[in-house]
Amino acid sequence: MIGRIYAIALNTFREAIRHRILYGVGVVVLAFNLFATVLGEMSLHEEARIARDVGLGGVSLFGAITAIYLGVSLLYGEIQRKTIHTIIAKPIARWEFVVGKYLGMAVTLTLLVILFAMTMALALWLQDVPFGVSVTKALILTYMEVLVVAAMAIFFSSFSTPFLSGIFTFGLFFLGRVTPEMRAFADRDDWMGTMCSAALKILPDLHLFSISGSVVDEKHVSVHGDFVQWSYVGTAGLFALLYVGMLLVLSATIFSRRDFV
Repeated sequence: MIGRIYAIALNTFREAIRHRILYGVGVVVLAFNLFATVLGEMSLHEEARIARDVGLGGVSLFGAITAIYLGVSLLYGEIQRKTIHTIIAKPIARWEFVVGKYLGMAVTLTLLVILFAMTMALALWLQDVPFGVSVTKALILTYMEVLVVAAMAIFFSSFSTPFLSGIFTFGLFFLGRVTPEMRAFADRDDWMGTMCSAALKILPDLHLFSISGSVVDEKHVSVHGDFVQWSYVGTAGLFALLYVGMLLVLSATIFSRRDFV
């Protein structure tokens, strides 16, 4: 079983790194961080704040976009090219195929986030801004968010087209980012409050991975000052692991029931 999953993951990784969009995203992220350097120079003693905020924002945004693109294209690509018939004819379970696909994507995204982090570190170094433990924690949280988004893309791709899967995943990503605002609306005693309250029960709270400038345990945290403890990072990692696991189970269940004839 491990050997089959490993083979699928390796093949997925090789397929993913051949996508030209990855190189385009890498160039955009580099330009994004250089732009942050220019903005920092134009600001009044806010170089460090702008460099960190823009750099982390770029990693989160472009990491999520890449995760969505890979998630909705790699799984559906096997169906579109009819190679899925050859795969399911072999002694391999469909859930192994789904898990292997996700792990191959996860490896690709891991390397991509490392590249983004190195680019951000270069931009900070050019402005004499320390990388710091807070930035490291924020990057780890962002990396977890990217993996969750990739799992969401795999889930929608298991039963829908790439176009619709991309829309659904991006919509879920956006809603997951604005959960604090939705909680404020949930307190209202009207239809909007009812809808927000119901949505919060099923939406992933992606705001957990982007909490700089928010209040955690009645304490204001910021990547520019006092940030969250490592225990928070571990708790967020556990949430990400459980949510990814749940999505993969659902994806494998749906994919196992699909008819490719």
